[in-house]
Amino acid sequence: MSGEAELILNIFKVFGLSMLAFFFAVTWTPLLTHYLYKYRLWRKDVRTTAPDGAGTPIFASLHAGRETRVPRMGGLLIWMTLVVVALAFWALAEFTDQPLFDKLTFLSRNQTWLPLFTLVAASLLGFTDDFLQVFRRGRYVAGGLEFRVRLGVVFLIALVGAYWFNVRLEQNAIYIPGIGDYVLPGIVSLAIPGIGDVTLGLAFIALFIITMFATFSTGVIDGLDGLSGGVFATIFAAYGGIAFFRGQIDLAAFAGVLLGALLAFLWFNIPPARFYMGETGILGLTTTLTVFAFLTNSVIVLPIIAFVPAMEAASVIIQLLSKRLRGKKVFLVAPLHHHFEAIGWPSYKVTMRFWVISFVFAIVGMLVALIGR
Repeated sequence: MSGEAELILNIFKVFGLSMLAFFFAVTWTPLLTHYLYKYRLWRKDVRTTAPDGAGTPIFASLHAGRETRVPRMGGLLIWMTLVVVALAFWALAEFTDQPLFDKLTFLSRNQTWLPLFTLVAASLLGFTDDFLQVFRRGRYVAGGLEFRVRLGVVFLIALVGAYWFNVRLEQNAIYIPGIGDYVLPGIVSLAIPGIGDVTLGLAFIALFIITMFATFSTGVIDGLDGLSGGVFATIFAAYGGIAFFRGQIDLAAFAGVLLGALLAFLWFNIPPARFYMGETGILGLTTTLTVFAFLTNSVIVLPIIAFVPAMEAASVIIQLLSKRLRGKKVFLVAPLHHHFEAIGWPSYKVTMRFWVISFVFAIVGMLVALIGR
């Protein structure tokens, strides 16, 4: 197969599977929403306490009547769509003699086994938490898994991921963009000093675990209709683009399918939301993001590409530290999107402006990640 034909087939694989995932997800959404509403899988009240135990009167007033009677667990649409599409094309490749299916399957040991495991494991953890919250079970304040339990399971997932990278994939270095000479033909030759690959040894394992904890904390972004779906769509589109340019076509296809499912979710989640993502969606996405960052060897640009979730998590940390150390708040409400609501921005304005910011930073992050390749 010629290089041009191979490129066309790769483009078809990534974008074709993405479109297929979108239409498949849209098709089975009515079945999902039927059961979500039939069994009333929504919170019965609005959260009234912060993680530090303090009251949240402003948050409660902003969300009065908004979080009740709208089901959680909409994240099932995202990760179950990916699992079905992945297994369907694997089965077609395995049990038929069609070369096209061999090309379209995107399950591979060195590219997609780990993100698939991470997505499913973390999403099942989130589903358990959602279920307990809906039925007010568990030892947490408002129902659900205790924070230390969630953190412990995420730590185990991170350990598996770190082992896979360090032992199975023999990867223990990260890439620092900026090395090499960049030439614009006929214009200028620009030399920018950089570092390149930095070997970390066993410290790579610690970095992977810390990064997964950091991305886990960005789950606070799931708080407004359409917000998390749109932001994570731009993030995974960016990492899919990086994977494609690096020749990791299976990983790019994985990101494409995830993007298609996210866009289908967003179709039903924009105001007024038909359902919310819930922990089963946000936990799977945030932890899988860590795996994408390391598989594409572009973890250094993760805070840029995921700028909006990072900003949201930082606002919560700043708020908690300020209340503990200074005895007063920095923001009216944390995370940050609720602060803008509290100062009078309509929720749809907050959502769309965060989408724009996320898109811009995702492009910048892609440029930084690819410019030194």
